[in-house]
Amino acid sequence: METLEFQAEARQLLQLMVHSIYSNKDIFLRELISNASDALDKLRLAKLQDGLEADTSDLHIEIEVDAEARTLAVRDNGIGMTRDEVVALIGTIAKSGTAELLGKLKEAKESPELIGQFGVGFYSTFMVADRVELVTRKAGTEGHGTRWESTGEGTFTIDEAPDAPIGTTVTLHLRPKDEDDALYDYTDEWKLKEIVKRYSDFISFPIRKRSGEEVQTLNSQKALWARPRSEVTDEEYHEFYKHISHDWTDPLEIINMKAEGTFEYEALLFIPSRAPHDLFQRDARRGLQLYVKRVFIMDDSKELIPDYLRFVKGVVDAADLSLNISREILQQDRHIQMIRRRLVKKVLSTIKDLQTSNPEKYATFWREFGRAVKEGLLAEPDNHKPILEIASFATTEGTEPTTLAAYVERMKEGQEEIYFLTGESRSQVENSPHMEAFRAQGYEVLILTDPVDEIWTDVVPDFDGRKLRSIARGSVDLPQDEEKPEPEGDFGPLLGFLGEKLSEQVKEVRLSHRLTTSAACLVSDADDITPALEKMYRAMGQEGPRVKRILELNPDHPLVAGLRAAHERSAEDTSLRDTAELLYGTALLAEGGDLEDPAKFAKLLADRLAQTV
Repeated sequence: METLEFQAEARQLLQLMVHSIYSNKDIFLRELISNASDALDKLRLAKLQDGLEADTSDLHIEIEVDAEARTLAVRDNGIGMTRDEVVALIGTIAKSGTAELLGKLKEAKESPELIGQFGVGFYSTFMVADRVELVTRKAGTEGHGTRWESTGEGTFTIDEAPDAPIGTTVTLHLRPKDEDDALYDYTDEWKLKEIVKRYSDFISFPIRKRSGEEVQTLNSQKALWARPRSEVTDEEYHEFYKHISHDWTDPLEIINMKAEGTFEYEALLFIPSRAPHDLFQRDARRGLQLYVKRVFIMDDSKELIPDYLRFVKGVVDAADLSLNISREILQQDRHIQMIRRRLVKKVLSTIKDLQTSNPEKYATFWREFGRAVKEGLLAEPDNHKPILEIASFATTEGTEPTTLAAYVERMKEGQEEIYFLTGESRSQVENSPHMEAFRAQGYEVLILTDPVDEIWTDVVPDFDGRKLRSIARGSVDLPQDEEKPEPEGDFGPLLGFLGEKLSEQVKEVRLSHRLTTSAACLVSDADDITPALEKMYRAMGQEGPRVKRILELNPDHPLVAGLRAAHERSAEDTSLRDTAELLYGTALLAEGGDLEDPAKFAKLLADRLAQTV
């Protein structure tokens, strides 16, 4: 026998569990049954795909109680675990998160449903037991099994289990009943039936309760997706969603689908009510569960749903696919591709319906998942229109997001384009010099602050025939104030001088029609990439030639007018070059850009300020 210590985070998690961080202790049984169900699915799949020699004629989950000894055992004849797997999966919580998880769990006293979101269900057993034993043996291995035991106090023991059958048995030595602490008698037959009915009735394997010689099946084993929606309660759907997603909150929306005809399949999909913590992590688990004729094939089929809808959870049950289908075949199967297209269409149309039927739900959806959905504008050109139709964007008109359709309805007479500006934050965009003329003339501008906005706006040409136009690129073609006088003096010599002195930084210097209060701003040519996009490419290791931009001057600004006059008086004045550097630097800072030489800029500014004191 060997005694090992839990990983530090696991010890903290156990303490949080034991001290009743979660008030509904009944969920421990659901977690054990879900783990057992997964083990049975994996054994059946290993036999189908890998040719594992295993008896799958009577796959089941068994609950056995001993009221006198106050023990409860949950047993399955599934895939089982090796010793190394026991230590890796139960001795640590590496796959569930580390410090971030614990921080959120400690905050969970006000929101205890966080626990299930992180897949730490096995640890919930210590809420109801003061000692837990696990005996397991991996299918396809010869020799002995493994016995694991712990009191949840920081250590666990590992030993050989010579006579262990294939599968896993978890035995709980139950704490005394304490209804004041919501700790019930889990040897009570009625209580066990209630928990199984509530949480696990849909499990496709029989859940049997053994009392002496008497054995009874506690669940109906009906595939929830195969039942008419009118016969299924919202509570049943919610519990099924929690089972497959390991989320602890109810889903935002439920989607039922059934296709009949030449190719038949059924689908039950869920849109979560909040984004998982790993939504933007590359190694996050994603995809839908795939069944064929009620036989489980895989639980993370990425081929069934595009990556930008990776938050969608659910089950697809096809009638005509091969039972031994592999991932390589899955990627090429025309039926799978057809299902995928229909699922995408259904999800997008469901979200669109929420916009009008339930704006509050839609607002929650877009707040949680909008950034991911916009990735589809890059991945699926054929779906530009439906994705743009469900998208919402911050705008200069009010504080609430707007759809593109609503923006178009509010466009000013004569306006042909949809104006937008990208940036790192709303305040940065709203205070950008590029916004001045548009604000002054009452033109609404979309405020785009997600990193993906820099990319998709480059590849999506229009919405409903209206071109999407960045107000920081190209020339501005806004109506000019006929009463506004022409700028005094000839700015041509000054523009030529600045273009020469700043030739390393800019490609051109010109007068601006977009500025009303700022002295200068930087704009990109219509066909050039933006600085933010250039920075993103460099961060990904894609170094390319530096793109020069255009410096625009406000001829009505006192600084620019004074600079013109100074240049007329003495074009050889060496201080003019320093002023040119300061003018360029302030324009760069005003849009949130990075100075190439901050120290040099600071010295120039300090020297110039010293001359005015």
